This record gives sequence, structure tokens and C-alpha cells, in this order.
Amino acid sequence: MRDLDAQVAAAESAQPRFAGAGAGLDRRGFLALGGSSALFCTLAATGSVGRDPKETARAVASADKAAAKVRRPRRIALDPRDRDKYPTPQPQPGGQAREYWIEARSLMWDWAPSGRDEWMGAPVPQKKRKRLFRAFVYQLFSPGFAEPIARPSIPGPTLHADVGDTLVVHVRNGDTHFNQAITMHPHGVRYTPDYDGSFFGPFTRVGGFIAPGEEFTYTWEATPDSVGVWPYHDHGPNHTLNTFRGLFGAIVIREKGVKRPDVEEIVWFHSFGPEVSGQNRVLHCINGYAYAGNTPTFRAKVGQDVAFHVIGGNNDFHTFHIHGHRWRDQGGVNYTDTPTLGPFETITARFTEDNPGRWMYHCHVMSHQDAGMTGWYIVDPA
Repeated sequence: MRDLDAQVAAAESAQPRFAGAGAGLDRRGFLALGGSSALFCTLAATGSVGRDPKETARAVASADKAAAKVRRPRRIALDPRDRDKYPTPQPQPGGQAREYWIEARSLMWDWAPSGRDEWMGAPVPQKKRKRLFRAFVYQLFSPGFAEPIARPSIPGPTLHADVGDTLVVHVRNGDTHFNQAITMHPHGVRYTPDYDGSFFGPFTRVGGFIAPGEEFTYTWEATPDSVGVWPYHDHGPNHTLNTFRGLFGAIVIREKGVKRPDVEEIVWFHSFGPEVSGQNRVLHCINGYAYAGNTPTFRAKVGQDVAFHVIGGNNDFHTFHIHGHRWRDQGGVNYTDTPTLGPFETITARFTEDNPGRWMYHCHVMSHQDAGMTGWYIVDPA
């Protein structure tokens, strides 16, 4: 792991001032550019520029162009005495450093690779050529970024730690298409300002700007109040658009020694809007895909301890329903089968499996269900 001071020095020397692509921008020009980028991203992300495909494309192109021109602020790290307030955290006694190497990259993504909706037994509305769009994903690599050890995925790799551990996450911006800085911002864990992973304009800390071709190492603490399942996502200059393109994932923190479920699944309810997919409508997705047969098919056996961790990954509220099943609510008192979750909120459905068969799981907001947010859950006999 690189020392934080070395990362700070590299960041300070890489881009000593606000700069545009190929020409300098003064601070006022940068702030105007940043405001333009934020405006376009906000409009695109909320769907208010989705009625006219050409207008949407222009808005997204403007946001991407603006984000590509953003350079590292001059004072990315404050006075060294200030940095001394934020030492890199170490594992607690009995804990360990859990290391991950993750690259952010873009690629062409097909949201319905089977071409069919198995629930309705019908083809999805678009042919493959029109289904493809450019996504932005986090991909897991072996130590030192030697080679990829998992396929590109939406969501990105799930990070695991126990209370007392640190998560040491090496992030590389490997993108060559969007040409934008990215970050990784966590929820649920403890971190110092240097490891926040957020772009704050002139107040940006060292972990808040990873330019194309650069790497940064985040260190986060798994404290007792971190127990649970949490999202992480891009929080760089173009964070809204790039998160909706696929730069998100999950963190699972457990109490030390607690038994893991026999079957444990991360389920992201999110969408690809027109600003991302190029479609003339919103695609309501589960883990990067739309419609049963494309979305994940989960499996379990009777008698197994099963946990579904469901995260809301867009601006909508969702409900999570599994046919033929019910479980204790978050308070552990009442039973439920259709709990509600909001943007970047997590709920967990945990139960002992006792009902074999093919079941559907889906969002019970009917418009989301019918626009692709459905999948299969198959339970085999013991």
C-alpha cells in the first residue's frame, strides 16, 4: 500500500492548478464549468431531459465534456499539519486489513442479453444493436492490478469485512472513453476526510479525484456501528451520471464470529434512464439487467439460511417482494413480504427456506415491475 503522504505528493504535483483540456481556466471559469456540469447531470439524472432523445444526447454530451475538463484543484491537500490530524487507520486488535484492487472502466453493456422476457414469454422491445450502451463499471483485479479475476459487473465487487478490520481498497481509473476523474465513496464505514472519496471543488481532499490512468488507496474502518450492508459509488465530478451508468457496489460488515447465511445475495434495484441507455424510456433493472431471464436467477435449497440484501440504486422508492415467502421486518417483530426501500437504502430479507418451487421476486411498484424489475428465485428440495 502506498503511504498517504506519497499519494498526496503525487496528487499535488500531477495538476498544480485548475485547468481545462488543452488550456488553463481561472478559478471563476472552473466554477462556472462545474456549475454547468452539475446542472446537466442533475437534469439528466432526474429524467427531465428524457422526452427528446436528441436533447438528452446533447445534455449528456455537454455534461461529459464539462466533466472531462475538470482538473485537480490546486489545494487538493491542505497544510501538512492538517493532514497529521487524519492518520491512516489501522486494524483493531484481532482485526486485519482486507485488501481489494478495483479498476473503474467503461464498456458496452447489453441490458437484456437473452433478448427475451421469460415471464411473459415474449421478446424484449429492442434488438441487440439498439440495446447496447456504454456503461461505467468497477471490476475486481488480483493484487497489484496484475489481472482481472472477475468479469465486469453491475454492481461492482462486494467488499467484506468484520468489525475491527480495515478495508484497504486500491482503486484505479482505467477508463479511456469518458476521460473523467472518478472516486469511490463508501457508506456505513468510518473514514477520515482524505478517504471520503468525494469531489468538493476547491475543497477536494486527496481521495476525491482519481484522474484517468491514476490510482488511489482508500482505507476505511469497520467499527461496531458499521454492521450491516451498505452501498458505495462514484462521487467524482460527474458522479450522478456515472453512478447511474453502473459505478456502484456493496459493502458487507459483520460482527466477528457471526455465522454467514448459507445463501447471501446482493440485489440492486436501479434504472438505466434515457440519458444512460439511449432508449426513449426508463429501464427498471436488477443488477444491471432488465426482465426475467436476464436479471439474476437466484437458487437455494429447503433448510438453508437465506439472505437477500436489497439496495435502492436510483431516485425512486421500491418495494421488494418474493412470491411464496415472508420474513421478519427490520425490527425483528412483525412479518412482512413487501418492505419499502428508498434511494441508496438497504433492507434485508432473511429466512430459513421451506418452500420449494420456482418463484418470482420483483419490485411491486407495478410500473417498475412491468419495465423489467423482475427475476426468478428457484428453491430445490433438500
